[in-house]
Amino acid sequence: MSDPAAKVIVNVSFQGEEWDYDEHVELDGVPFRLIRVGTSGDAKKAEAQVWSWSLTADAIAVSGVREAKAAGHFTGGIEDFRKVKGTTTRVPVQDDSLLGDVFQEWAIRQVQTEMPGYFSNARVVVVGTTTRERTIAVLREFTDNIVFERPRAELKLPGSFKTNPVAATASGLTELAWNWTPGLLKEAVGKPAGWGADRLAHHAATNADVIVGSFSELMRFGLPELKGKAVITSAVSEDRLETLARLGADLVVDVTPQPFDFVVVPATYEAMVAATLPAGAEVTTDALAQFIERAGLRPRLLWPNGQRRKSRFSFVIHPLSTEYFKNVEPLGAVMKVPGMSQLVEKAVAYAPPFIYSHVTGIVSDTGDEAEGWLITVGGTPREMLAHPPEFTYSRLLEAAEMSRKLGAQIMGLGAFTKVVGDAGVTVAKRAALPVTTGNSYSASGALWAAHAAIRRLGIAEVDEDGSIHGKAMVVGASGAIGSVCARLLALAADELWLVSPETAKLLALKADIERENPRARVRVATSPAAALPEMDVIVTATSAAGHKVLDIMQVKPGAVITDVARPLDLSAEDVARRPDVLVIESGEVELPGSPRMRDIGLPEGVAYACLAETIVLALEGRYENFTVGRHIEWEKVKEIYRLGLKHGMQLAAISGVNGPYTDEDFARVREAALAARTDAPATRGNPAPTDQSAPAATIEEQS
Repeated sequence: MSDPAAKVIVNVSFQGEEWDYDEHVELDGVPFRLIRVGTSGDAKKAEAQVWSWSLTADAIAVSGVREAKAAGHFTGGIEDFRKVKGTTTRVPVQDDSLLGDVFQEWAIRQVQTEMPGYFSNARVVVVGTTTRERTIAVLREFTDNIVFERPRAELKLPGSFKTNPVAATASGLTELAWNWTPGLLKEAVGKPAGWGADRLAHHAATNADVIVGSFSELMRFGLPELKGKAVITSAVSEDRLETLARLGADLVVDVTPQPFDFVVVPATYEAMVAATLPAGAEVTTDALAQFIERAGLRPRLLWPNGQRRKSRFSFVIHPLSTEYFKNVEPLGAVMKVPGMSQLVEKAVAYAPPFIYSHVTGIVSDTGDEAEGWLITVGGTPREMLAHPPEFTYSRLLEAAEMSRKLGAQIMGLGAFTKVVGDAGVTVAKRAALPVTTGNSYSASGALWAAHAAIRRLGIAEVDEDGSIHGKAMVVGASGAIGSVCARLLALAADELWLVSPETAKLLALKADIERENPRARVRVATSPAAALPEMDVIVTATSAAGHKVLDIMQVKPGAVITDVARPLDLSAEDVARRPDVLVIESGEVELPGSPRMRDIGLPEGVAYACLAETIVLALEGRYENFTVGRHIEWEKVKEIYRLGLKHGMQLAAISGVNGPYTDEDFARVREAALAARTDAPATRGNPAPTDQSAPAATIEEQS
């Protein structure tokens, strides 16, 4: 039913007539009659409509002007409509010059608020020329990875142009001519000057995280597969949303609030405010802000394929020895030349970082996704130790800059890169993105794997609550991972030995553990030799870089050794000498989804715990310096363990130097150990359970 008191607002649009409507609504307690009239790009028809409706309407909204100018249908501006036969003295005529910027900026900030870090280092492609200057400026607060499809005529970017250099050059060279060229000829001017930018934009869109533009521009551009991408646009109807859903879009940001069953544009809101003001009063930003607040308007975040988030990470790896070079050509051929091994090792240490693998297919149990890049720096542990820390820092900062350009939101440090110098502190301070060493998850993963191995081996006595009735030792207990492993083992083992040449640190750690757990029995030693034969569980977490840290021949038959060190503290030759001892290489993690990446020396879909920590943080949207320095926070060890379970991380097959252990391997070690224990009955120990995926009680239940 019509309301004679309703304010009549007419939207004269340069777009087509298929969206026309005549509806009665109420907003901010004011009744409105909203009418839309499409003109299909006909400027004269639009002028006629403005004149005609000025006789009866309370305010007129003219929309699509920027699109019409970009397409060459119109070369004027909103003032041309205000001057049509004296219209300006009769009725307010508004465009979206005030609210267009506000809505676009507001929508971007809302996304960043609700999902912190969403736009951090995002790869953005801006389609067409109607996206506002302010929108680009706001996006630049979070990312420099912005590519433009077309040279920007009106856009004056703050600071230096940091997008793709070819696109930047194309934009700069054509800007003057672009500003002087009539609209109808601009498409031609873009060829060939704008052709390079256009091609780069289409290529960039394939790997983009965010695509920005009006819907008509997006359709003209020809969108790629949108899975894992966000689209920022305006006036999203149900049909438009279905189109974007079919393309697989994760998130559609409609910058224009839509409180009705039909689509309105920012200019309509400006006209609604103008109609409620006293005659002759100017529409101000204050009036608009108050109207928006009172009406409860909000940008729309739409999830057409279910709410999910795709995050991006990078992880730094490096060769652990010169053996790696033998499998990489042409270095492999050079390595065959006598005397060249050391020369190659030194030369590669100076090489710039490069991408070893693109990592895809990681899907959390929550539905969130992650993609990443493994970035290689060339130094072996020996070369890193042979140079001052700044040598390695500089390479890691190069890797961080590469990661930023790739769009990574967090970077992990692997193997020796997290040991050198201050263990990531300096790199985290200087890098353009957050950094984590992964040591928190490495610590929990090591004990997770050890606990599962002890159960499967079935020799040491383990209670239902996970307590191990035996003795445990941590070699390298004063280090970052070693100290946390010690705290975990103190909760589970009857007696714990802490071993390190740093006596003062050991005594301080012993005091901390006993304060946290008064029932713990803790001993300290500078060498493992004396107590080694009594240990049931041993964790080696040194930074010895290949130096011998314990005599495996002195280890108790049936003992479980978890070697967390990189490079490994125990060689394949050491392990082969003791078939009655189970030696596992830390706690590797099976990633959720169907991960795809190049070989890193582990079974398919399996990652080192330090890499898994980086991935967990990405999936959780925790883009922060999570684990850095030589002190690991106990709370973070428990937190990353719980977050890993939340996202579907599982303990991978327990592996040794020769690959994953099979049931037959466990049976063989058990048989050899029991035979060697001449004082132990053949039936000693618990039956080995078949489910190794259950998390260790020492980490969750007892803490």
